[in-house]
Order: sequence, then structure tokens, then C-alpha cells
Amino acid sequence: MNSNTLLEKLDRFLSPIGAKVGNQIHLKSISNGMMMTLPLIVVGSLFLIIANPPVNPDLVNPETANIFMKFMLSWKEFAVNNYQTLTTPYNMTMGMIGMMSAFAIAYCLASEYKMKAAISGLISTAMFLMICAPSVDGAIATNFLGADGLFIAIIIGLLSVEITRFIESRGWQFKFPDTVPPAVTAFVNSLLPLFLNIIVLYGINILIMISMGVGIPEAITKILTPALSIVDNIWGYLAVITFGNILWLLGVNGTSIIFPILFTLGVQNTGINADLVAQGQNPSVIMNLQMFRIAILGGAGNTLGLTLLMMKSKSTHLKSLGRLGIVPGICGINEPIIFGGPIVFNPILAIPFIVTPIITVLLAYLAQAMGLITPGYLVDPSFTPFFAQAYFSSMDWRNVLFTFGLVILSVVIYYPFFKVYEKNMLDQEGVCSDSIA
Repeated sequence: MNSNTLLEKLDRFLSPIGAKVGNQIHLKSISNGMMMTLPLIVVGSLFLIIANPPVNPDLVNPETANIFMKFMLSWKEFAVNNYQTLTTPYNMTMGMIGMMSAFAIAYCLASEYKMKAAISGLISTAMFLMICAPSVDGAIATNFLGADGLFIAIIIGLLSVEITRFIESRGWQFKFPDTVPPAVTAFVNSLLPLFLNIIVLYGINILIMISMGVGIPEAITKILTPALSIVDNIWGYLAVITFGNILWLLGVNGTSIIFPILFTLGVQNTGINADLVAQGQNPSVIMNLQMFRIAILGGAGNTLGLTLLMMKSKSTHLKSLGRLGIVPGICGINEPIIFGGPIVFNPILAIPFIVTPIITVLLAYLAQAMGLITPGYLVDPSFTPFFAQAYFSSMDWRNVLFTFGLVILSVVIYYPFFKVYEKNMLDQEGVCSDSIA
């Protein structure tokens, strides 16, 4: 079977599904709302990279280091001493993505319904803050203002508009003479929707607090977090990775759910390998931190290959997105691709998003077991280029070459699905596309 035949079959099977999902008004509003927040994600990602320079001071002797490494050490020292200052742009952009999305999604859905979009967005934001950032002693909790609160933001954004629409569809609004300023009319008619939103949405939150002892965000996290005991083997590990990626497809930050489990396991097993190396033995524990780095190579779903494909796309949207997302993607930050593509609620790109990490983790497992690469025995720095992480985890250049090979593999896996999605995007952009090859 040649590649054109495969692409045509994928196109016939996936394109109608993608078109149906893409035109569903709620999913369309989620996608458009995510696009509104894309600049916040991209800029926030860049500042996170600046605050986490790709160097491990414990592995470099400043007295014998060259000029470049001395610069990197100085950068690291500056970043450590000024970490809060450097990460403030991140905290106020990407760190607020949940709250911003609550506004943007409600705004887009209200626009689809020809409702007052700005007021709907404000009501949604108010509800999000009540549920996800309650005030305690004059301070608000920030845990769920960012990506961890995105799933709640989607639900609140959609439900709050539907509640307001329920009121408007029944004509429960005040009618004023034309002499009354429109701002006054809008103010009065926003009171009942806000009140009913509080009764319904915040009321549900209170009921959950009474029954479970925590609010909606904490309750969802508590339910979704799997047990640690199942992940210290390859099949349990793959199950948890896949679970996290499925959550991403639903708009939930799956990495934040599985991170405490896999990172804790990874650091623990990396420490065991470090002890073996200190005793003059070879590192042998495979489920180490390096495995987690490979599971999220280029971000959740191993999307670095997809980003490279986007950079060469005929679609203006995908090409721009690829160019914006390549630097964050190299450092393992792929929210611009997940929410900008989007991959969330995208049945076409969902398949390689789930399959690619399964294949790369399996290959990493086999490569370590066969001695082709060195199991990680050092805790490498986060948010640094994937090739730097590969080297610092094992001090072995074979690991670096291996990760580059995985990136090429991700390009191959994503390619047929990307071409089908690209064709759909070109159709939407009004570009003639006679062939998807």
C-alpha cells in the first residue's frame, strides 16, 4: 500500500469525524477560546525557559570551565537568585491560563449564540474564581488558576453561558424605554443570570465540599490521580502515561495529574542508579527519571515531531503555530500546540498523540534493557532542551542520539494524521487542496 492510498483512507475515515466535531458549537467555542489565550501561553513559556537555564552546576567545575560554560553558570546563578522576578511574567500569563480561558470560552460561546459576549465572559470568570480560587484571610489560592484549572474553566465557561441563555430564552429580562442608557439595561439584566449562576454552579461546589471535604477542583484531582503501586513496571507506566494524555485531549492538564507519581518514582529510581554508579557498578534500574523525560519528549504526546511538520505546513495557521511552538517544544513545553492546533477534542491528531509516547517509551525501555543507552543516574534540569536533558541524565552521548532518533520517529508517526488535518485546515482557509499527499 503506497502512502497516497493510506492518506486517502485516513482522510475518508477521519475527515468527516473531524469536521463534525469541529463544527459542534461547544467544541468550536473551546477551540476558539483556547486560541484567544495562545499569546499568553507562548510568552509565558519563554520566560519559564529563561528562568531555567540548561545547565547543572553540580556537573561543572567553574575553575576549568570554558567561556560558554562560565556564562551558563552565571546565568544559572542569576536565575536562582532572581527566580521569582523572572517567573512573574509566566505566573501572570500562562500561570493564569485557567482564569483567562474561563472568560475566553464563555465569550466565544456567547458570541455563537448572539448573546452579550463580554458580560457572559465576566460572569464565567467570577464563577471560576469563586470555585477555583476562594479567598481565605484576604488571600486567594492560586493552585488552579493556571493549566491545572483548565478543565474546570471549560466546564464553567460552557455551563455559565447555557444558564444565562436559559434565562434569556424565557424572556426573563427587564424592558426599558429607549431613553434608558444601554449600559444601565445591560447592568440590570446581568443581575439575574449572575445570581442563578451562583446558585447552580457555586451551589454544586458547596454540595461537593460537604460530601467530600474539598471543592470541585480538588475533588477531580483526587479522583483522577492513580495509585503509585502500579507504575513501577513498563505496562503500568504506559497505562499512566496514556491516561494522562487522554486527559489532555479532554482539556485536563494530564501531566500535572500524573507528574507527582512518575516524577517521584523517577527520582527515587534515579537515586538508586546513582548509588550503583558511586559503588563502581553500572546503573540498572530502567524506570528512572529519563523514562519520564522521554514520555513527555517535546511535551505531552511527544508533539515535537508534529511541531516540525507544522513549520513546513501549507496552512497559514499551522505554519505560524509551528514557528511559535518550536522553541518551547524543544524545552518540553507544548501548550501552544495542544491548545492552538488544537489537539484538545481533535479526533484526527488524538490518535498519534496517544500512540507516539507508547512507542517511544517502549523503545526507551528496550534500549536501556539491551544496553544501547545508559539508564539515567543523574537528576537533569527541567525545562531545558531535550538533548541537554538526555546528556545530563547519563553523561552518555548515545542517549542524545537516541532522543534525536525518537524525534524523527515522532515525525513519521504524526505525518499521515497531520496531512489529513492539514487538508481540513486548508479547506477552512479557502486554499485549494487537490491532494493530501
